[in-house]
Amino acid sequence: MRVGDRFRSFLNAGHLPTLLTSFLYFDVCFSVWVVNGAMAPFISQEFHLTPAQKGFMVAVPVISGALMRFPLGILAQYIGRKRAAMLEMTIICLCLVWGYFFTTSLGRVLAMGVALGVAGASFGVALSLGSGWYPPRYKGLAMGIAGAGNSGTVIAMLAAPPLAYAFGWRTVYVLGLIPMLIAMVALQVFAKEPPDREEKKLRDYLRVLWDRDAWIFNLVYSVTFGGFIGLASFLPTLFHDHYHIPKQTVGIYVTVGVIAASGLRVVGGWLADRLGGIRVLSLLCGIILLGTAGAATLPASPWTMALVVAVSMGAMGAGNGAVFQLVPLRFRTETAVAGSLIGEVGALMGGFLPIAMGVGRQRYGSFTPGFVAGAILTVLSLIAIVVVSRKWTSSWVGEHGRAREVSGPGDHLGSASLAN
Repeated sequence: MRVGDRFRSFLNAGHLPTLLTSFLYFDVCFSVWVVNGAMAPFISQEFHLTPAQKGFMVAVPVISGALMRFPLGILAQYIGRKRAAMLEMTIICLCLVWGYFFTTSLGRVLAMGVALGVAGASFGVALSLGSGWYPPRYKGLAMGIAGAGNSGTVIAMLAAPPLAYAFGWRTVYVLGLIPMLIAMVALQVFAKEPPDREEKKLRDYLRVLWDRDAWIFNLVYSVTFGGFIGLASFLPTLFHDHYHIPKQTVGIYVTVGVIAASGLRVVGGWLADRLGGIRVLSLLCGIILLGTAGAATLPASPWTMALVVAVSMGAMGAGNGAVFQLVPLRFRTETAVAGSLIGEVGALMGGFLPIAMGVGRQRYGSFTPGFVAGAILTVLSLIAIVVVSRKWTSSWVGEHGRAREVSGPGDHLGSASLAN
C-alpha cells in the first residue's frame, strides 16, 4: 500500500478529533510541567541556589509528576479518560494561580514544583485517549501523534525565559492559564471517550506492578523518556552555568533537541508499526548510547553540545514512539494503567538525571557524571531488549515486534479494545 493510501486509511480508522485534542491536552500540560526548568536560571538567581539545589529544584516537578501518573491512570479507568483529563486541567489552573501569588521562598517554589507535577501526570491518559479509537496496525502512529505533545517543552523553553525576563518569572505561571483554558474547551467540545474501557477490580489493574514485561518497558522508557525529560528540564541550567549563555536566550540551545524528540516520536511509532518495535528500539538505544557518550565529553562549543544533545534526544523521542507501539499490544485492556506505570518509572529517572547533574557539578566540578549514568542505563536497556525479544515474538507480538493482524468483521472494534 502506498504511503498516501496508508495515511488515508489511518485517518478513516479512528476518531481524528479525539486524537488531535489529546495531543493538544498533552502538549499544554507538558509545557506547564517543565516551566520551572525553563525558568531555573531566574529562580536560581533570586534565591542564590547552589548547583545541587538547582538540580533538586528542577527535579521536583518531574518526580512529582511521575508519582501521580499511575494513580491518575487508574482513576481514568473508572471515570473515563476524558473526565480524568478535565479534572486534571482544572487542578492545574488552580495551581498556576497559587504559583503567581505565593512563590516567595525556595520552600514555596519546591511546593509549586510538586503542584506542577499534576501536569506531568497527563501522559497515560492522553496517549490512551488519543489512540483508543485505532486498531493494532496503527497503534504506534496514533500513540506517536498523541505523545508528540512532549513538544510542549518547546513552548516552555522558547516562551518562558523571555517572558520571565520581561515580566518576572512568577507572571509566567498566570500566563500559562491561557493555553490551558483553550485546551480544556477543545477537549470538552471535540473529544469522545473511546469504546475500549474495560472495568475491572482494582486488584486486577494492580497486577501490572508484578508483570516482568512491564518492568522491561519501565527500564527502556527510563532511557528514552527519562533521558528526554531530564535533559529538557536541566539543559537550560547546564548551558547557562557551563557555557555562560544569557538566561533569557538559553532556551534556544535546548529547542533543537526538543523539536527533534517531539517530531521523531511520531516517526518512531510509524517505523515501529512497519519494521517492528523491538528492532527499532535496539537501533535507537545504540544511537542514544553514542550521543550520551559524546555529550559526556562536554564539547567546547555550545553549538556542538546542542547538536550532540539533539541527536541523543531525537533518538530518545523516536524510542518513546517505539515503546508505545508495543505497550498496547502487550497490555490489551489496561493500556491507561500500564502506560501510566511505565510513564511513571520513566519520568522518575528523568527526575534522577538533574539531581545527578547538580551533585556532579557541585562535588566534581563537572556535569559529566550525569551523562555517564545515562550511558550505563542505556547499556542495561539494550541488554534487556536482546534477552526478552525471542520470548516476546513467540507469544504476544509478531516478528521483530510488529502487530499481529486481526481479521474478521469485528476487526475495528475488537482491536480498538486493545488501546486500554
